[in-house]
Amino acid sequence: MTDTRSRIDRRSFNSLGHADHGWLDARHHFSFASYHDPARMGWGAIRVWNDDTIAPQTGFPPHPHSDMEIITYVRSGAITHQDSMGNKGRTGAGDVQVMSAGSGVRHAEYNLENEPTTLFQIWIEPRTSGGSPSWGAKPFPKGDRSGRFVTLASGFADDVDALPIRAEARVMGATLKAGESVRHTVGEGRHAYLVAATGAITIDGDRFDARDGAALVGGTYEIVASDDAELVLVDAE
Repeated sequence: MTDTRSRIDRRSFNSLGHADHGWLDARHHFSFASYHDPARMGWGAIRVWNDDTIAPQTGFPPHPHSDMEIITYVRSGAITHQDSMGNKGRTGAGDVQVMSAGSGVRHAEYNLENEPTTLFQIWIEPRTSGGSPSWGAKPFPKGDRSGRFVTLASGFADDVDALPIRAEARVMGATLKAGESVRHTVGEGRHAYLVAATGAITIDGDRFDARDGAALVGGTYEIVASDDAELVLVDAE
């Protein structure tokens, strides 16, 4: 239900879709696989936001994708990627990998660590269909985003330090100490989605606990950390 005072649609962690496969414990912010909610089919071009815990020495075997931008934000542990283009790489906590599925690609994602891996997997619809698939990964030291949002992945050419994606979108991260605040403006007609990976926050005075989702419409928002917090935000069409 939308809070008309704050223009925020709250998606509490306990209300998310849930699937426990043993090796994978997944929460779905939007309809995905066997979880279907007509009111949560996506948010603008943001189609999927999964909150996954992957058991040690397990993972997703090779499977296909097409026409989707897939961004993986690793919260703890690490994920090892391998795909049909010949790419292979390990992405650790706080870092990001992106895959443009384009006309079609097969990939596998494994937790080869001896501890669980937790991550957000985010899917964004591309600006156009088709094209050659691609993959990339990059470290993003958390200290560099202290007290501010840093763009991690972007479809805009002026974000030269971000990983490129083929969508009119930005994926951003910030770390805040308790009591610190940051502002973000969502352009009119755009859609933003914000999750605190760790720590409770308030958005325009409304409290959100860790891993709650907040769907934001156009306007400026003040985000205040109630605890030390790690934020991930997607701003899309």
